[in-house]
Amino acid sequence: SKLASLFKHPLYNIPIPEVTEKDKLFVVNPMEKFSLRSSESDEWVSSSKAETLLPTGKTAYDTYPAWLKFHIGINRYQLYPRRDPLMPVLLRDLATQRIVSSVQKTGGTQLKLIMTFPNYGQALFKPMKQTRDQETPADFFYFSDFERHNAEIAAFHLDRILDFRRIPPVSGRLVNITKEIRDITTDKKLAKTFFISPAGNVCFYGECSYYCSTEHALCGKPDRLEGSMAALLPDKTLAKRRSWRSPWRRSYHKSKKAEWELNPNYCAQVRETPPYNRGHRLLDLIDLTVLDFLMGNMDRHHYETFEKFGNDTFLLHLDNGRGFGTHSRDEMSILAPLQQCCSIKKSTYLRLQLLATQPYRLSDLLREALATDPLAPVLAEPHLRALDRRLGKVLAVVGHCLA
Repeated sequence: SKLASLFKHPLYNIPIPEVTEKDKLFVVNPMEKFSLRSSESDEWVSSSKAETLLPTGKTAYDTYPAWLKFHIGINRYQLYPRRDPLMPVLLRDLATQRIVSSVQKTGGTQLKLIMTFPNYGQALFKPMKQTRDQETPADFFYFSDFERHNAEIAAFHLDRILDFRRIPPVSGRLVNITKEIRDITTDKKLAKTFFISPAGNVCFYGECSYYCSTEHALCGKPDRLEGSMAALLPDKTLAKRRSWRSPWRRSYHKSKKAEWELNPNYCAQVRETPPYNRGHRLLDLIDLTVLDFLMGNMDRHHYETFEKFGNDTFLLHLDNGRGFGTHSRDEMSILAPLQQCCSIKKSTYLRLQLLATQPYRLSDLLREALATDPLAPVLAEPHLRALDRRLGKVLAVVGHCLA
């Protein structure tokens, strides 16, 4: 396995600083148990009066479901550890746990559902809107592109291969529209949008600001629909997140350009503006730029951080559905922060160089990682080949900076 040998490489074993109590997102009572009330019940009990010795001989932590262990593991430096024994369990839960509730997620431009499992875990479901071999037409503006379920899955694995680990776990899943959405939804607005198409397939379209109409309905075959299931981050009431507007945000206008597109010295301005004037925030943003360029995502208008950690923490790389839309074109403007600032983390640069070598070729690693997903093959081959070509272009930009 190329992946296994990659994760053993010294560049993937640079230790993170020591994690103190204040560096953890949650400080948990070690005696707090998590248990299902009874074998027939879907409710869980948090018993503050947990016995000192649990009858099973397990620690309280062992009673937690995988999603809760994932939330507890988040700290200032990473969303999840490199060698995380929890990851296969969490991905399997996302792909196989019984769905007990499906409701539409409010806000956003396109239809997304929040699905709940018996163990109270939740996932964000993005349905399939585009087949693997369709490319986004060259005449489309980036802001009118579809969100792709397979891009969400591939982005999670690519982010992990780059050793950023800033995207919550995502798995593919084949969902039964009738049994797992229509029959169990309590969302009246969503329920009104189901119908049977002339071809006899079950369809629905939900309510949103784009692509939520009969013409853009999502239809099963006859009621089976592919989608991505992303583990939800802790509720914002428990762990506040701050949303930051990207300095290199596009104009989202058909004819206007953003300031960074007109001013080649734009980075000098950014470097003087908080929070980019100190710490590693700008370098973290450049990491995100590299990820977006590799997958061709032009839609990075905001990013988020956990409020508890202030400015000294990683950026959450959320909402990657507009990646992997084109493999035949490379959008160089995505790399503007790297080109204009001529800065990159040494560790990121060394890993990118490693991923350009034959034993650790990026396309081979992502192909191997995606082969285990329930919806494999997740990406068409031309997208995987485009990764190697784009990686070469990132290294060329850094080379130009060094020169």
